[in-house]
Amino acid sequence: MDYILLSIGLLCMIVGILGSFLPVLPGPPISWLGLLFLFLTDAVPMNYWTLGITLFIAIIVAVLDYVIPAKGTKRFGGSSYGVWGTNIGLVLGLIAPIPLGFIIGPFIGAFVGELIYNSKDKKRALKAATGSFIGFLASTFMKFFVCVIYLGLFIYLVWENYPNF
Repeated sequence: MDYILLSIGLLCMIVGILGSFLPVLPGPPISWLGLLFLFLTDAVPMNYWTLGITLFIAIIVAVLDYVIPAKGTKRFGGSSYGVWGTNIGLVLGLIAPIPLGFIIGPFIGAFVGELIYNSKDKKRALKAATGSFIGFLASTFMKFFVCVIYLGLFIYLVWENYPNF
């Protein structure tokens, strides 16, 4: 049973890291589930403090994931159209067969969203798209960093408690 829980936990870790980049998947909460599955094994003693602190961090990061891009867009004078454009551009950028589409897509999406909101002011749309893009990058980096830390904790605990694994 332990190996099944370990496998599910590792799968959650990998999906969590992918969720750092995909807007549909909440990366840190999924990575936290991986830690939970690890702590449910018999070899790793249950540590409620570790689980509680990592859950708190995952929740805070998940909330900030929605706040940071919106604040970045608003800070640079954008609208909710820019935020929606960023998310749509990210999805299309992931699907599009272009290199670095997940980076280019959000910027173009925010720019198009701002042009839809106000087609006359291209300079403001570019500024708002830049703000949305910077917010997206900051949010993505934060989620990725937390998921990698959770993966490191996962590997450390497996290494420590399963020496023959």
